[in-house]
Amino acid sequence: MSNSLDGARYGMGNGVVNASRQVWLAGLGAAVVTREWAGKEAGHVFRTLVREGSAVESKAIRVVGERIESTLTQATHLIRRARHDVQSAVTGYAGSAIALVNRMKPAKPQAARTASRKQGTKVLAKSAAKRTVKRGTRRAVAR
Repeated sequence: MSNSLDGARYGMGNGVVNASRQVWLAGLGAAVVTREWAGKEAGHVFRTLVREGSAVESKAIRVVGERIESTLTQATHLIRRARHDVQSAVTGYAGSAIALVNRMKPAKPQAARTASRKQGTKVLAKSAAKRTVKRGTRRAVAR
């Protein structure tokens, strides 16, 4: 068993094998350079990045806070306006419904109207009789 890459064995040309090996070696080289950079210069650069990030974060929080505050103010205003509009509409509809119900009193059946008329006639007759009696009494007292 051989440790070397044999491109012909796997049906690949030497160009493909060489290119993949170069990519592998470039990755290893980048890891080594990064390790050396992290040991020597990264501390200073890292602290600078943290400082800049902190400044940007505080500015972003301030801007977002102002936006949230103005949005809450607008939302509160809209809720109050909607509540007022709904209350006005409900009050108006309720008034209209009451007026409509009052106009639409059910008609009495014919028998009930006749009975009501008869009772009214009896009441009128009694009232007339009482007036006559009172008049007669007054006339008698006046003589």
